[in-house]
Amino acid sequence: MSASTIPPLAVPPAMPVPRPRWRRRLRRYGPAWLGGAVVLLWILVALLAPWISPYSPDAQEVANRLQPPGAAHWLGTDVLGRDVFSRLLHGARLSLLAGFTVVLLGAAIGTTIGIVAAWARGFWDEALMRLTDLVLCFPPIILALAIAAGLGIGTQNTILAMLVVWWPKFARLGRALALVQRGQEYVEAATVLGLKPSRILGRHILPNTLGPLAVLVTLDLGNAILTFAGLSFLGLGVVPPTPEWGSMVAEGRELVEQWWIAAFPGFAILTVVVGFNFCGDGLRDWLDPRARSR
Repeated sequence: MSASTIPPLAVPPAMPVPRPRWRRRLRRYGPAWLGGAVVLLWILVALLAPWISPYSPDAQEVANRLQPPGAAHWLGTDVLGRDVFSRLLHGARLSLLAGFTVVLLGAAIGTTIGIVAAWARGFWDEALMRLTDLVLCFPPIILALAIAAGLGIGTQNTILAMLVVWWPKFARLGRALALVQRGQEYVEAATVLGLKPSRILGRHILPNTLGPLAVLVTLDLGNAILTFAGLSFLGLGVVPPTPEWGSMVAEGRELVEQWWIAAFPGFAILTVVVGFNFCGDGLRDWLDPRARSR
């Protein structure tokens, strides 16, 4: 057999080179770390606002009104000559405080209602869930707008109006998670041993439902801040001249040439909302065993 007729040797396909673990983690959790850094930065800004702001948020200089960003005023001034940068820093305090208050209180109230309904069953389950469905029938922003308009302008009234419409989603999720846990063997064993229902709910069922609830809380914080800013934008939030991001955007909505008055607080809302969404997505992937195994 001549050399020309000898078939070429089959070359095995190259084995794929596995990516390093740090690259896989960076690809999966990189946005979450970035979002967490942005949220942490805004929390630090809110805590240190009185010490790092160059001006008082309410100090008016009518002679310097509508000044563009410059050396004296880094983000410009508004229609009353107030420093936009200082008001932006102080506005972070109120916006973040309102978001955390609404979501944490709403999660506590809604989760308690949902777990109690899942454990009680019967009449109380039907009554609590029908009340939840009644609130869920209305769009949250519309119902919060109506309640805030009835209560009057003010930060506390706005937070209360949002709290009324914020707990049902946590009640639904808490009930669903509690029903799953109630059918587990460890709950049946605790019941047979004669443990009190309050002990079973607090020591056994509640800790096993915290994972999905924590994800919902993280994702919902950005939504709460956005809703609070929307109500303030419509004039139903803070009382002027209190600095708040939504009201700052409302002050500059008609000033097209003075774009900095509305652009910078709007960008602050955007970064906080995206940061919380990235954190929530990363927390959900981290709590999911199937996602961690990939």
